[in-house]
Amino acid sequence: MVLALSIVLFIVLMTLISVFGYARWAKPARFQERLGAAMLSPEPIALDAGAAPDRKWLVRIVQTIGEKAPISPQDATLARRSLIAAGYRSDRAVKVYYGFKFLFGAAFFVAAIIGRVYIDNPVLSIIVLPAGAAAGFFLPNLVLDKLVSARQERLRFALPDALDLMVVCMEAGLGLDQAIAAVARELQPTHKDISEELSLVTLEMRAGKRRAEALKNLADRSAESELRKLVATMIQADRFGTSVAESLRTHSEFMRVKRRQQAEERAAKVGVKLVFPIFLFILPAMLLVAAGPGLLMLFKHLFPLMSGAVSG
Repeated sequence: MVLALSIVLFIVLMTLISVFGYARWAKPARFQERLGAAMLSPEPIALDAGAAPDRKWLVRIVQTIGEKAPISPQDATLARRSLIAAGYRSDRAVKVYYGFKFLFGAAFFVAAIIGRVYIDNPVLSIIVLPAGAAAGFFLPNLVLDKLVSARQERLRFALPDALDLMVVCMEAGLGLDQAIAAVARELQPTHKDISEELSLVTLEMRAGKRRAEALKNLADRSAESELRKLVATMIQADRFGTSVAESLRTHSEFMRVKRRQQAEERAAKVGVKLVFPIFLFILPAMLLVAAGPGLLMLFKHLFPLMSGAVSG
C-alpha cells in the first residue's frame, strides 16, 4: 500500500513539474524570443500578459471589479507610477490592480468571518474582521513593492553591461541615439528590462521628443537611483560637449567598483549574522554528538557508585 501510494505521488509530482516546465520554458515562442528578433517595439504590458488563455476570464472579472471601485485620481496616479516601475504599462493595469485589492480584501474578510467562530475572546473576534479586510486590501501593495524592487535590481545589474556595449558602439562611430537603439536590440535576449526601457527612449526620440526629455522619462519610469545618475551624466556630457563615451566608461567602472564594495560589505557581515544560528542550532547538536556518549557513560557508572556510597 505504501509503495503504491509513493508511486502515485511520484507520478503526480512529475506530471505537475512537466506541465509547469512546458508552460513556462518550453513553448516555441520562448525559443523564438531567445533566438532573437527584430528591433524591440515595446507594447504596454498588462497584468494578464502572462496569463494562460483559460485564465483570462478571471482577469476580466477582476478588471470589472476594479472599474466599479471608487478610486481617487491621486491614488490612481501613485498606483500607475508604481505599476510602470514594475513594468506594467497597460491602461487597464490600474483597474486590474485595484480589482485584486478589493477581491483580496473581500476574501480575507470572509476568511476572518469563518475563523471568528474559533476565537473565544469577544474583543479579538470583533477586531479580526476589519484587520482581515485591511490585510487583504494592502497585500497587493506588498506584492507590487516586491515586483518594483526586483525589476530595479535587474536594471541595476544590467547597467554595466549596457554601458560597456554603448561605449563600444560609440567608439565604433555611432551616435548616442544609434548606440542606444543598438544596445536595446542586442540586450533583448539577456537583459529584457533594460532593453525595453532603452527601446522606449528610442521610440520617444523618433516620435519627436528631445533626447534630454526622453532620458528624463527613462529615469522617472524606472525610479532607479543608478539610472537617474546615468541619465544626469549623459545629459551633462551632451550639454557641455564632453566625450559621452568617456563619461559612460567612467560611470561603468564606478558602478562595478561600487558593486564589488557592496559584495565585500555583505561578505563581511556574514560572520556576524552566523553567530546566532550557530549558537542556537549548530552548537547544541555538536555538543550532543561530541559530549553525549561521555555523559551517558558517566551517568551509567557514576550514579551506581553514588547510590552505593550513600547506602553504605
